[in-house]
Amino acid sequence: MSTDRATAFLAQHSGPGFVLPNAWDAGSARILEQLGFPAIATTSAGIAWACGIADGGTIEAETMLARVADIVAAVHVPVTADLEAGYGDTPDAVGRTVHRAAEIGVAGANLEDTIHGGLLPIDDAAARIAAARAAAPRGTFVLNARTDAYFVGTDGDPFAETIRRARHYLDAGADCIFVPGVNDEDTIRRLAAEIPAPLNVVAGLTANVLSAPTLFALGVTRVSVGGSLARAAFSALERAGRELRESGTLGFLDGALGYADLQRRFAP
Repeated sequence: MSTDRATAFLAQHSGPGFVLPNAWDAGSARILEQLGFPAIATTSAGIAWACGIADGGTIEAETMLARVADIVAAVHVPVTADLEAGYGDTPDAVGRTVHRAAEIGVAGANLEDTIHGGLLPIDDAAARIAAARAAAPRGTFVLNARTDAYFVGTDGDPFAETIRRARHYLDAGADCIFVPGVNDEDTIRRLAAEIPAPLNVVAGLTANVLSAPTLFALGVTRVSVGGSLARAAFSALERAGRELRESGTLGFLDGALGYADLQRRFAP
């Protein structure tokens, strides 16, 4: 397993903060690389939608890893994969998924602590992180542990639960912590101060329209956008299709890249 891309990706986490755009196929990844992003994430939501199915663990591991492999092969920058909950009910199964992701050249991955719509018990979730770490040793793979206390809710205080889980996951081998669903500036600042590792926050969700510079100022290290770019692309397609179906006009082509332009972007 090559560590060059993982080393480069890990180094980005020691800087002042960076934006990580989420691609859903090889074409979107190539466009994002050409725009100058030094690393690219995948979006499980966008990949599911591109396969014509809903998000939420409905896509099979083989299909997801095949799509991720296409993205890795299309670009030269590090790619970190959204592996959802690891596509397995046991830590060993999660470890096998991460090992396979590393084999196809992925530089890192998200692993979430939600399965079947609810938070996993903290020890079970930590065991899955530990298995992932054993499958992809530190320095060869950037392991981003996602905790969903804010995203799906918890019986107690979501802040306290997030900090508790973050520390357990770091002890289990995570390199950084991903907290989706939080949108309050003061809370984000407190999370960044209390979590002893780089913090990843997702921007672009309905409840979080904070800009990347704002999030960096709050202490966030990496800002990803989840399925937001894919949503924008599919929304543009729907608007164009509606115009074509209802009026037969081609106004949707205003500002669109020309055939030759796209050919140049996708040339070898």
